[in-house]
Amino acid sequence: MDMKKYEIYAEKIKAISHPHRLCIVKGLIDKKSNVTKIQESLNLPQSTVSQHLAKLKAAGIIEGSRSGLEICYSVVDEDTKNIIKVLFDRD
Repeated sequence: MDMKKYEIYAEKIKAISHPHRLCIVKGLIDKKSNVTKIQESLNLPQSTVSQHLAKLKAAGIIEGSRSGLEICYSVVDEDTKNIIKVLFDRD
């Protein structure tokens, strides 16, 4: 049993376990977005959205790509995409 693998999976699950982060990830799988659009869709302060994005980025789930002054985020982790697919394909 490779405990390191389980630790990595557990960290990813922890990162998406907050309802707002789960919503952010689901939205970013559907379409790349910047902080302002995420903030408007969740009706949260920019600082709160930035904190959630930082946690997701630290977990290796999302990445940001700069386009001029704006950073667009997208989900880059296939394991997380699969977890979200399992969760939301039942709806």
